[in-house]
Amino acid sequence: MTIVDTPATVIGGPALPQERRLVTPIPGPESRKRMERKSQAVAAGVGATIPVFTAAAGGGVLVDVDGNSLIDFGSGIAVTGVGNSAPRVVEAVTAQLAQFTHTCFTVAPYDSYVDVAEALNRLTPGDHAKRSALFNSGAEAVENAVKIARHYTGKQAVVAFDHAYHGRTNLTMGLTAKNQPYKNGFGPFAPEIYRAPASYPLRDGGLTGAEAAARAILQIEKQVGASNLAAIIIEPIQGEGGFIVPADGFLPALAEWASANGVVFIADEVQTGFARTGTMFASEQFGIVPDLIVTAKGIAGGLPLSAVTGRAEIMDAPQLGGLGGTYGGNPLACVAALATIETYETENLAERAREIGDILFDKLGALKAADARIAEVRGRGAMVAIELVDPVTGEPDAALTSTVASAVHAAGVVLLTCGTYGNVIRFLPPLSIPDHLLVEGLDIVADALVNA
Repeated sequence: MTIVDTPATVIGGPALPQERRLVTPIPGPESRKRMERKSQAVAAGVGATIPVFTAAAGGGVLVDVDGNSLIDFGSGIAVTGVGNSAPRVVEAVTAQLAQFTHTCFTVAPYDSYVDVAEALNRLTPGDHAKRSALFNSGAEAVENAVKIARHYTGKQAVVAFDHAYHGRTNLTMGLTAKNQPYKNGFGPFAPEIYRAPASYPLRDGGLTGAEAAARAILQIEKQVGASNLAAIIIEPIQGEGGFIVPADGFLPALAEWASANGVVFIADEVQTGFARTGTMFASEQFGIVPDLIVTAKGIAGGLPLSAVTGRAEIMDAPQLGGLGGTYGGNPLACVAALATIETYETENLAERAREIGDILFDKLGALKAADARIAEVRGRGAMVAIELVDPVTGEPDAALTSTVASAVHAAGVVLLTCGTYGNVIRFLPPLSIPDHLLVEGLDIVADALVNA
């Protein structure tokens, strides 16, 4: 797709000028006042990446309460892929709001829940018979995927991987690898969770995908045993762990082993799903067809919705009433998801993600060639990251990463960091961002690196 690149262009959202505009320092006086209110009213553990309060957002910008217009490289952590307040989403939710806001699908069902399930069954990888169940958050969907796999197999153990992130609930904290800030002080965690080494090409000492998979499988067989294992769960591209793209062959080898041993293969596509990586789902790029696929984030244009979709015989295993929840598949979120999916498909946003990726790799690749502190540029589509290291030792440089991010924030760009070692800068722009904003934001990152 081609985006008309003018300052007023907005592919999704309110007609905000598509420009970076700073009228106060970041944060401005109004945001500082609100941050003080936050500190008095909101639990201290609820942080904020950039201390500005949002007044409006759309296209590729976020406007704060001081009137500053910031370039959005975060998309609310990969949520607003179609843009903020995308027109189809606003129209659909507004119409639904006038009809009814809630009945609980497990009490009095409604069409839009079934419509979303049918869309997910159609869109997710594989042409086998599928079923879907809807929930509220990525973590809730992950928990239900584990429940379903355990019920289907009659086994209890679950294997997750190094550098994984699967959520903040008790079970999903156990699956998540990163201690700080996600797990520290919150245990004990759910039992029967085990961890295996992932494929991390930059730090694997040259292991191929097949070799990394053999290493993981050997550990699983020796420390857990296939006869005890209900499921393995993995992000096709690890998100919070550092946008780690596994070596070719790693995921197919794991999926093949799981299939041969009666183990449910769960792909957590909460962050990679819905056109973000240049295909509707990242699994497609690695040649795998998961037994179960977990989705959330980009599914509903910013409204809370998640899903588990998978093989009919697995999804149908739990007893009647075993799956559900009061708000799961809320009608407002369901119509938002249908409008969001329509936007991805009719505006060919998977292609747009690939175009964004080309720009990201071109600009960031040039930075890497000139700066030995950038160890790697990696990712797929509009999900790209740079890993920063000490150029002499190759050790992760979290301090440099923090310094760069702070400078970029002060210059008016919403930018996120990640990584097990805190040394990765990630780029997750909305797919509605115009090229000129993308390039301008990358130039600001480049300047921050030069001056760090």
